[in-house]
Amino acid sequence: MRLLLVEDDVMIGEAVLDLLRGEGYAVDWVKDGELADKVLQEQSYDLLLLDLGLPKCDGVTVLERLRARKDRVPVLIATARDALSERVQGLDKGADDYIIKPYEFDELLARIRALLRRASGRAEPTYEHMGVSIDPVTREVHAHGQPVVLSAREWSVLELLLARPGMVLSRKQLEDKIYSWRDDVSSNAVEVYIHGLRKKLGADLIENVRGVGYMIPRGKS
Repeated sequence: MRLLLVEDDVMIGEAVLDLLRGEGYAVDWVKDGELADKVLQEQSYDLLLLDLGLPKCDGVTVLERLRARKDRVPVLIATARDALSERVQGLDKGADDYIIKPYEFDELLARIRALLRRASGRAEPTYEHMGVSIDPVTREVHAHGQPVVLSAREWSVLELLLARPGMVLSRKQLEDKIYSWRDDVSSNAVEVYIHGLRKKLGADLIENVRGVGYMIPRGKS
């Protein structure tokens, strides 16, 4: 999953960036509202973690512009502004959730997972399909009841496909979801991860839709 972090405090930004990348998220970080608005028009994200007190353009304005474009990306506001009126304003402008600084990292991660579940149309905390289950909290993977060890990028690809049975994702779409700006992307990286997943979880789990991309079939169980 690819997240955009909008935070002008360097110390907080670095800490959150390390936290989220350690959890396997691909994260881009910008430090002002104008750049955030520009990036959100050019790149698709799975979640926006948005501060309000930003230079050049405040977070509420970024949020208003985002929703005016009918962009439905989940937005988690993370700010030190704890007045009830400000929380209400942020939610009324289109934010999906609100967390007050200073916050516990475990709570931040739980709120992010909840928003991502909601965005994918799932209520249950784990994904299970075709005998394969994954737990985003513990990052454990089981195939037919047996634990399986995946690399961080294999996990990211599997989560994207398993959360959307029947949906074909192209190589470019997968790359956009699992890599941030700072990552180097080799031309056959996605194919390598798909090969590793098939080897570990079964050759028939992921289908190659020729000329389009990859999917996990919806109808199989």
